[in-house]
Amino acid sequence: MARPLGCALPMITRRRRISVPPKEPSVLIVEDDPDVLHMIQEILEQKGYRVFTATDGESAIGAVGKLNPDVVLLDLMLPGMDGYEVCERIRKFSEIPIIIVSAKVEDEDKVKGLDSGADDYLTKPFSASELVARIRAALRRPSLKKEGAQTTFQVEDLVIDFARRRVTVGGKLVPVTTIEYKLISHLALNAGRVVPADELLEAIWGKDATGNHHLLQVNVARLRIKLGEEKGNRKYIRTEHGTGYLMVKEPGG
Repeated sequence: MARPLGCALPMITRRRRISVPPKEPSVLIVEDDPDVLHMIQEILEQKGYRVFTATDGESAIGAVGKLNPDVVLLDLMLPGMDGYEVCERIRKFSEIPIIIVSAKVEDEDKVKGLDSGADDYLTKPFSASELVARIRAALRRPSLKKEGAQTTFQVEDLVIDFARRRVTVGGKLVPVTTIEYKLISHLALNAGRVVPADELLEAIWGKDATGNHHLLQVNVARLRIKLGEEKGNRKYIRTEHGTGYLMVKEPGG
């Protein structure tokens, strides 16, 4: 049927796709020195990062829970609660990358910081380029928050619960340290692949640790004892001499 003259034609509208730019990564700076805090904040904002700040441990822990930043930069010398304890408490509920930024340069301080759950340790003073590079490296590391991420790993009677950070053998809890947990979880997430020694060192202790194969060997040995692995019968972790380590993917694999 013909449309009468003068009758308005219906308007056809096309839906326009609106592209929403991705959010820039956010960083929580935990620092009680206002000059240092301002300096780091300025560096990161110039690089396009969204910045949150906290000046003590309690507010830092609350900010992680409420704001869910992508990375935490954590000073050790804080009022009330030191950075080690802050790190340990955050690790009870979050896998967020934590980079300790501290004037403490002794190896024992670095080891204690990494054992408390930190992913990296940056000593003061530092350059802006190194700080940003460390943050980028932390953001590249696998996260269990990603959709479809593996939540458990099992081979024979070894079970790793990534969501709860628990390791069990034969149903019994294995009391692993933070470093040992990082080691076994990195191997498990790459099961069936030989993980080069330097990759493990950088992932667990940071870039400065690459080449320190003795450090890795000592921690692998301790982990094997806790897992009940006997020499000559490596059920879970195998040494690929001159290369690295391999987590078996299936029994007898």
